[in-house]
Amino acid sequence: MKILFIGDIYGDPGIDYLLENITYLRQTYQPNLIIANAENSANGRGINKKIYKKLMQAGISLLTMGNHTWKNPELKTFIEDSNIIRPINDGSNLGSGYKIMNYNGQKVLVINALGKAFMNEDYEPPFIMVKEVLDREIYDYALLDFHAETTSEKIAMAYFLDGKVDMMVGTHTHIQTNDDRLLDNGTLYLTDVGMTGPLEGVIGVKKEIIIDRFIHGQSRPNEVALGRRQLNACLFTLSPTKKIEKIHLEETHKLV
Repeated sequence: MKILFIGDIYGDPGIDYLLENITYLRQTYQPNLIIANAENSANGRGINKKIYKKLMQAGISLLTMGNHTWKNPELKTFIEDSNIIRPINDGSNLGSGYKIMNYNGQKVLVINALGKAFMNEDYEPPFIMVKEVLDREIYDYALLDFHAETTSEKIAMAYFLDGKVDMMVGTHTHIQTNDDRLLDNGTLYLTDVGMTGPLEGVIGVKKEIIIDRFIHGQSRPNEVALGRRQLNACLFTLSPTKKIEKIHLEETHKLV
């Protein structure tokens, strides 16, 4: 069993670059299931039905979300009948925080959760909520997408769930980390898978906007960065042996 997890898809550059490389990813890594985080796919703010259909047609098995889940209200009209899960602890009554997918008779439980540190202290506590799902459901493999700001909260969750989930990946901070590993009790872990979208912005946004915001404390609204693009992902291999592999693709400099 191989599961490919694609990092936060940011805007049209992320969607287009993913679609341009999806065949390469399939042929090279031969995943059984493909999961992607899509909470930034609608130009950094949620997802819409057009994007959802495009990603499903490309062969994505399931989409996870994050703190921008509901920034595009159109999601409320179709999430119930979709292959999208929203964070289990965002307080919403729409959709679900987890889903069990069947592949050749094997059940793969995928959970989405939000961190609280430096995000929103009003979120429900994710640690116990995730464990309750793991204790309640029947599955062969389990994966958690923990959409959190701090590396400390992510690694703490990993140790808390070590041996209870087969795979845990962090999303949200958009920078791929170099700590892919197999924990002592069998959980494959990566603090942040990185993002899929603009390479030359500030985590997806035009760099001039963010630089100005840091200097002056205010700026115009975010705009998706242009220029070269990147794709970040990881491959979880669950059998016959467990291992995790980071994936990074990027466009080369264009000759002038």
